[in-house]
Amino acid sequence: MSEYGKALKLGLLGGTFNPPHLGHLRLAEEVACEHGLDRVIFIPSFSPPHKHTGAIATSAHRMEMTRRACLGNPLFEVSEFEIELKGPSYTVNTLQAFATNSNADIFFILRTDSLREIHTWKDYEKLFSLAHFIVVTRPGIQFQDAWSEVPHTLRAEFRIKGDHFVHATSTTLVPSKVVGLNISSTQIRALLRQGRSIRYLVTDPVWSYIVENHLYGS
Repeated sequence: MSEYGKALKLGLLGGTFNPPHLGHLRLAEEVACEHGLDRVIFIPSFSPPHKHTGAIATSAHRMEMTRRACLGNPLFEVSEFEIELKGPSYTVNTLQAFATNSNADIFFILRTDSLREIHTWKDYEKLFSLAHFIVVTRPGIQFQDAWSEVPHTLRAEFRIKGDHFVHATSTTLVPSKVVGLNISSTQIRALLRQGRSIRYLVTDPVWSYIVENHLYGS
């Protein structure tokens, strides 16, 4: 039984994963170890609302790359939840489904750049009542800077307790000590378009899949 009241602590890591890279994997590994998560579930989006679709590989390709990226790590799972829903992938719908159907404490893993833009997410006020949040630092964006850009009405729903924040509904928001690697999918796609190597940025199975399927101009 965890301190949060349920048997398992389940981390959710959503994203486009276009492609999934070592930054995603190392982030999930470090967060699981630092915060005692029993599993981290990668959830590729079907259609990310905030991104243009032109440079995005199909959901089938991104799903398969994410599966291959997670091979061999018993902490990691991959979910087709958002892909099977089709349509725009809204985090509020994903959290609602996992909160309803999972007998676990749910921890949504968020980076500081996303926290800074949380007001642009669908029903963002509702998100923090559905799950606990772990906020990891994206290089160049500190937690306090991102937190200061969160709408005041939302910040007012939290109180400080030790090193974390407690929402009015008793969920928590935890500023993590974990700092993500400075690797981006945008950088990887640019290297591929230039015909340059992406070795040591993605796993070998993902690299092979990209080459075999001629993704991103490879």
